[in-house]
This record gives sequence, C-alpha cells and structure tokens, in this order.
Amino acid sequence: MDASGTHGREGDAAAAKARTTVDPEEIARFSAIAAEWWDPRGKFRPLHKFNPVRLGYIRDAVCARFGRDPRAARPLEGLRIVDVGCGGGLLSEPLARMGATVVGIDAAERNVKTAAAHAAETGVDVDYRATTAEDLAASGETFDVVLALEVVEHVADVELFLEALAVLVRPGGMLFLATLNRTPKSFVFAIVGAEYVLRWLPRGTHDWRKFIRPSELAAGVRRTGLDVGDITGVTYNPVSDRFALAPRDLDVNYMMWAARG
Repeated sequence: MDASGTHGREGDAAAAKARTTVDPEEIARFSAIAAEWWDPRGKFRPLHKFNPVRLGYIRDAVCARFGRDPRAARPLEGLRIVDVGCGGGLLSEPLARMGATVVGIDAAERNVKTAAAHAAETGVDVDYRATTAEDLAASGETFDVVLALEVVEHVADVELFLEALAVLVRPGGMLFLATLNRTPKSFVFAIVGAEYVLRWLPRGTHDWRKFIRPSELAAGVRRTGLDVGDITGVTYNPVSDRFALAPRDLDVNYMMWAARG
C-alpha cells in the first residue's frame, strides 16, 4: 500500500472529523450570561421584544403549510419541532404551549440547564438536550419543523450547520432561520446601536463579519436540497418600542423559511 496515500486519507478523515459548528468563544460568551435569559429587562431584552414577531411568523407559516387554524388554542398539536440553539427556551416554551412536541438543543450546557429549570417552574413539557445540530442529525431524528433563530451568525461552520439542519427536516417539513444582514446599516444598528449606544447587548455579542446576506443564506439553504418559501425583514420602531415584520426591508434583521418537498 502507498504510504503517502494512507497518510493522505488519514489526514482527510481527521479534517472531516474536526469540522464542527461550535465556536468555543461564542459558547463561553453566552454561558456567562445564561442566568439572565428570562429577565425581560436584562441582557436578552431585545429577544423578549422580538419574540412575539418570531412566534407569529412561525405559527402562521406552519399553520398555512400543515392546514391548521392559527387562531386555535393549540394550533401546533401533533407536530414535532426542534429549536436549535434554544438558549434559555424563549421560543421552545411558547411553542410547546401551542401544542407542539418540542426538543430544545444548545451547545452550551448552562443554557440548557437554565431552560430546563424554567420549564420545570412553569410546568411546560420541553425535552432539552445539550448537543449540537450535527450530532442530533447523526442520530437519525427528524422533525416537522426545525428552528435556528439568531444562531447562524454565531456558528463556526455555516455550511456544516445548514447541512445538519436540512438533515433534521423530514419530508414535507419546514426550516426557519433568522439572522442579521451584512450591511452598513446593520453595523450601525446591530453593533453600534444595540451594543454601544443602547447597551441592549454586551459588547462583543456580535461580529459583523459573521453576518450573512439573505442571498448567501438562501443559496446555502438551496444547496442542501430545501426550497426557500419566504424571506421577510424585521424592523424596530423606537417610538412604539416594538419589532414588526417588514417584507421589503431586509437591511438589518430578517427571517426566512424553507421546506422539503
């Protein structure tokens, strides 16, 4: 056997094994403030403000695709959802209250412990696990709905992350993503404004270079075999102190969903 060929294959295997979506610095940053997830006036205040818009977008799109009534008390009954990068469970819990069977995963164990403790206090049934998207995908589990909201800008390998998310989507299922556009406006609002002026977030929470343009994210999703169904912007009104959907304004925050088949 050719020794150089053997060493080459071993090197390739080691490189493949080394691929991960986990960025240790990001995990450490969010672990340090894990106890604050459920404080609406704390470091996650923007997500608390953003949450009704995210939940409404998910509920309405899922109900339209699966033939459900969004006005029902439990419109997501019978659907299996995974919340990737669940943090403290700000999405997982209300989705479970809508009737879904929810699995919440996060690479930061402290986040998972915070989420599980809060769910126990409120009596909401969510299956929280400290794991990654790629490890869950390797286990063979699939879901009707896969969520990765405000996560993709924090992962170490976006291509691997999208591939893992797609594997988790069962036939007919949906993938939801939310992130930040890489524009001068997003630097001003999401970095300078949110972290330095308003101090909504700890400085260094975001790296503008890791923001992703909608065209880039959509292209990455399509390469996994999913079809993009919708992209919408989300804007913040400082007068009303509320976020709202803005289909034509993708300059800062945006969300999209894609489907398999």
